Amino acid sequence: MITRSQLLDLGLSRHAIQHRIAVGRLHRLWRGVYAVGRAEVGQRGRWMAAVLSCGDDALLSHRSAAALWGVLRPFHGVDIEVVVPYGQPHRRPGIAVHRRTGLTAAGQASALGGPGFDQRRVVDSIPVTDIVTTLVDLATCVADALLVRALNQADRLDLIDAHDLRSAIEALPSRPGAGRLKALLDRQGSGFADTLLELRFLRLARAAGLSAPELQANLSGFRVDFHWPDLGLVVETDGPRDHRTPAQQSRDRLRDQTHAAAGLTALRFTEAQVRHEPDRVRATLETVASRLRAQAGLRAERTRL
Repeated sequence: MITRSQLLDLGLSRHAIQHRIAVGRLHRLWRGVYAVGRAEVGQRGRWMAAVLSCGDDALLSHRSAAALWGVLRPFHGVDIEVVVPYGQPHRRPGIAVHRRTGLTAAGQASALGGPGFDQRRVVDSIPVTDIVTTLVDLATCVADALLVRALNQADRLDLIDAHDLRSAIEALPSRPGAGRLKALLDRQGSGFADTLLELRFLRLARAAGLSAPELQANLSGFRVDFHWPDLGLVVETDGPRDHRTPAQQSRDRLRDQTHAAAGLTALRFTEAQVRHEPDRVRATLETVASRLRAQAGLRAERTRL
């Protein structure tokens, strides 16, 4: 990918540029942006061309940035998303241009003292918003399921730290998406829910009066979905595909038995129960949690005596 201004800086005349376009050595993608040598351009090439077409201060953003970082798959049928500072009007077919206040030119210090234009990063030579900004922007345009998936993948790729993410969001200037992302993190507690099923269950647990649990904790050699250490309560949520074979069901029983031997109370809910019987799930959680709190109170009283 190369821009017209870059070609001029390299010493090509306007006539030389037009000649190369005519003979097929340059292929116009957007005004002033060309693919060199061939017209066929891959996804990353189009991302780079879109950013170049919007000026030196442009960054790949939102869903396009999430795909470049590898936290979501590329979105088909969606315009490439780019962010530019206010005051820089850009209209390009196939590009969704977002404008943001408080951004500085590339390479200059930002108001937050960061490395430049909106915490500018470069991935595969493409200027892109940093991962925290990308996740905040993503919270303005995708459903909870995709946002949870992006959080999980960013965590797996070591792009973010689950414990530091909220403070990193709060350090950013106020912008759309930040409130929704922080609310999602509050609902999840420690770590990230793996699936939309787990996110739905967390809402029921919160409605039942339970505190934020540990997510994906390791207990007795098993990774568990939810753990409330203060109650000694473990909950697993079973999707329809993950627990259907005899071997999987046998392992589930072994997990539950191991937790019981360790003095933990283990509950297991299916996806159908969470989706279609939320009142029953919530009532079960309330009853069990109340019993466990009462037992904890009795133990504490005996200790004092």
